[in-house]
Parts: sequence; C-alpha cells; structure tokens
Amino acid sequence: MFPEYRDLITRLKGSDDHFRRLFDKHNELDQRILNIEARIEAGSDDDIHRLKREKLQVKDQLYVLLKKAAAA
Repeated sequence: MFPEYRDLITRLKGSDDHFRRLFDKHNELDQRILNIEARIEAGSDDDIHRLKREKLQVKDQLYVLLKKAAAA
C-alpha cells in the first residue's frame, strides 16, 4: 500500500498514534477478508463486501494523512 510513501509510513507508525491505529485496522480488515475468502474464517459474500468497503474508507483516511504529512 502506497509504496511511494514507504518511509513516511514507517515514520508515522512510530510517531502518530492515530495513523498507527488506522494502519493496523487496515491490515486487520485485509487479513479478515483473506481469511473469509480462504474459508479459514466464517463469513458471507455480504460480509466480504462490507469489509472491503470499510477497508477502502480506512485506506482513504490513511492517504489523506500521508498527503498532509508529506506536504509538511
């Protein structure tokens, strides 16, 4: 996710609690989606779509924070 911001992501994960929580939430949602798709975790197609929407919203929030931090 956002390879052009790799260094900034590392820095923000260590210094910004809000960013770190969002980053962790994004990874958690991604893992849940993969687990449901692999039938490791129970879930329906509707669950997958809901989780993907939520993951995209979190990703959008992360991008906004990255853009602000890059401009500062």
